[in-house]
Amino acid sequence: MKVFVTSRVPEKIYEMLNENFEIIYHNSEIPLSKEEIINGVSDAEAILCPLSDKIDKDIIDSGKNLKIIANYGAGFDNIDIEYAKEKNIIVTNAPAPSSAVSTAELSFGLILCLARNLVRGDEEVRNNKFYGWRPTYFLGSELRNKTVGIIGMGNIGKNLAKRCLSFEMNVIYYSRNRKEDIESLGAKYMSREEVIENADFISLHSAYAKELHHMISDKEFDNMKKSAFLINAARGPLVDEKALIRALKEEKIAGAALDVYEFEPKVSKELLTLKNIILEPHLGNATYEARGEMGDAAFYNLLDYKEGKTPRNKVN
Repeated sequence: MKVFVTSRVPEKIYEMLNENFEIIYHNSEIPLSKEEIINGVSDAEAILCPLSDKIDKDIIDSGKNLKIIANYGAGFDNIDIEYAKEKNIIVTNAPAPSSAVSTAELSFGLILCLARNLVRGDEEVRNNKFYGWRPTYFLGSELRNKTVGIIGMGNIGKNLAKRCLSFEMNVIYYSRNRKEDIESLGAKYMSREEVIENADFISLHSAYAKELHHMISDKEFDNMKKSAFLINAARGPLVDEKALIRALKEEKIAGAALDVYEFEPKVSKELLTLKNIILEPHLGNATYEARGEMGDAAFYNLLDYKEGKTPRNKVN
């Protein structure tokens, strides 16, 4: 079974793939162009790809022998799953228990960096602007008694809530369904509007859907506290980047931290010029633990198919 692997994977996962399949391997973190993916899949029975590769109708049609598309990641909105289904092509994802923990840890790290100006402090030292301890120099805020508003209380949101509660923060949240387990620990359910109005830190953890496009835009920024910070480690299109830029420039909010972008991997040029934002290169679940678990899941999806079984993480 020939598998086209469109991106470098951890060494252990590569070895597992190489031992069990005939692989066409793109051993690089530089993404392939659409044309290169089309050429690579032309005689492959399977694609193993990261969620940053857009697998559309053209690519699916170019795979004359294509039977399965295995995403290396829990998401799958990069794949035209409906068209794949029409063509009787299986699509799988690769959920990883560690992914929720890793993304929650990153989100909490961003909250702490925003509160204490850690990234800008590093820049001060590197630019020789540190002249010694002074009573009013680079003041930040404690997290204790501050309110974090979590929008989307799935596994990532729950893991973030637990970390915030351990820092003596107040946790309020909005989710489509109330979560009694996290409320029993002290989190409080509110409407999305109430979360936006009352939180000192607003952290987004909703799965992306078309109806949530630009869930955070001008109206929401107008309703936030001027001292509030926005964190997005979920999906870029949840936030209207033009509205975010306006809010940061006009100081409608205190700052933001992004790990994902509306037009990823493209980053709006104006974001790069702003001092009151932290920009990260989609590192949410970029840990050895999470990426290893994802690789295992993707491998076993392919092996299931090869052995005539229904892949364990089939999504279409």
